[in-house]
Amino acid sequence: MNKAQLVEAIADKMGGRQQAAEAVDHVLDAIVRAVVAGERVSVTGFGSFEKVDRPARYARNPQTGERVRVKKTSVPRFRAGQGFKDLVSGSKKLPRGGEVAVKKAPKGSLTGGASATVKKAAAKKTTAKKATAVAKKTAVKKTVAKKTTTAAAKKTTAAAKKTTAAAKKTTATAKKAAAKKAPAKKVTAKKAPAKKSTARKATAKKTTAAR
Repeated sequence: MNKAQLVEAIADKMGGRQQAAEAVDHVLDAIVRAVVAGERVSVTGFGSFEKVDRPARYARNPQTGERVRVKKTSVPRFRAGQGFKDLVSGSKKLPRGGEVAVKKAPKGSLTGGASATVKKAAAKKTTAKKATAVAKKTAVKKTVAKKTTTAAAKKTTAAAKKTTAAAKKTTATAKKAAAKKAPAKKVTAKKAPAKKSTARKATAKKTTAAR
C-alpha cells in the first residue's frame, strides 16, 4: 500500500479524499518534524519513531570487498508496539472493519500521538528562546550599569582633581599676598621714628622762639 492507497482507505471515514489526504500529510509531517528535532514520537498500540545516532565505523563495499570508512550519521528508527506485534503474529485477531485496530491513548497520557509531541517540542524551544532573550537583556543591563558607574567614577575623579588644583592655586595666591604685605609693615615701622624726630624738632623750635 502506498500513500495514495492509504488516502483512499481512509477517505470514507474522513469525509472525502481531500480531507483524508490532508490528514495523512499532517500526521506524517508532525512525525518527521518531531523525529528530526530529536523527540521520540510514541503512539500507543502502534509503535514509536525516534532518532538514532550511529558512530563512525568501517564497512565493506559489497561489490569490491574494499574496506570503507562510514561517517557518523543519524537515522530514523521505528519500533512496533506490543499491540501491533500481537496483531501481526496472530496472537490477537484484527477487529472488524468498523473498529479501529490501534486503541486510542488514555487521557493525560504522554504518548498520545505525534501532535502532542510536536507541541511539547515547540514549547521547549519557545521557553529556551525566552530564557536566552532574558539572559541577553540582563547582560546588556549589567554592561550599561558598569559603563555608567565607570563614567560616574571618572567624572568624580576629574572633579576631585579640579578641586585639588583650585585649592593649590588658592594657597599659592595666599602665600604671594602674605609675601607682598610683609615688607610694607617693615617700611611703616621704620618711618615711625622719623615722624617722632620731626615732632621733637618742631617742639624745640617753639621753645627757642618762646625764649
